[in-house]
Amino acid sequence: MNKKQRQLIGKLAVNDFKARYSGSYLGFIWALVQPVITVALYYFVFEVVFKNRSQLLASGIEAPYVLWLTAGLVPWFFFSEMLMQGMQAFLQYHYLVKKVVFEIRILPLVKLCAACFVHIFFLCILFIMYCVYGQPLDPYLLQLPYYSLCMFALALGLSYINSAIVVFFRDMTQLINILLQIGMWATPILWDLGLLKGKWEGLRFIFRLNPVYYVVQGYREALIDKRWFWEDGWINLYFWGVCILLYLLGRLIFKRLKPHFADVL
Repeated sequence: MNKKQRQLIGKLAVNDFKARYSGSYLGFIWALVQPVITVALYYFVFEVVFKNRSQLLASGIEAPYVLWLTAGLVPWFFFSEMLMQGMQAFLQYHYLVKKVVFEIRILPLVKLCAACFVHIFFLCILFIMYCVYGQPLDPYLLQLPYYSLCMFALALGLSYINSAIVVFFRDMTQLINILLQIGMWATPILWDLGLLKGKWEGLRFIFRLNPVYYVVQGYREALIDKRWFWEDGWINLYFWGVCILLYLLGRLIFKRLKPHFADVL
């Protein structure tokens, strides 16, 4: 990718982010309201109503529940936003898809880069919460950009797959919505794998095979558990292997379906 293409992706990403909330009184603030309300709602339900703090202590985690919860929700919001927006790339930019001279393979990248703006904001909020709860600043926090890059890489391959298929199969949007709802519990976001004990303990390995869990757990290890990502060697190789396979599969599907985009759109 040359310099001109990188500049074009940056400009289109900024324009995409602005256009998404143009015409509304609060503008981009709407991008922040829903995640904030979601965090507050989960905190109230699981901490105030169900006393999930005691469950965390039972699984060996000693940290403020709201910090532990937010450390899992922030990367999940980032992933779900990239997945949903990236899937719409060719549909929303259909007028560019029909241009022969335009390199449409950059469109999913544009959508993913636009999603990064909101994620950066929530990283700042997460950092502020981290300081408010008196957590010490340490080098482990430097891993957050790495794990954000990991989530971006994972979403990139999936976006190429989904954005190409949804052009021909519009129900893909509803399917991904359902899978995201299931994925929040399968990652896990709202509960810890340490709660799986006894006869269920064998399921931990299966849950760890979820590549999104690698990133979510990475956020929590950087913020709370104080672990470096290279301490689990095999899971790093597994995650990047999955990302590479998804990217190659996505580019293959995109290449095969691209000649038919203009006929459908």
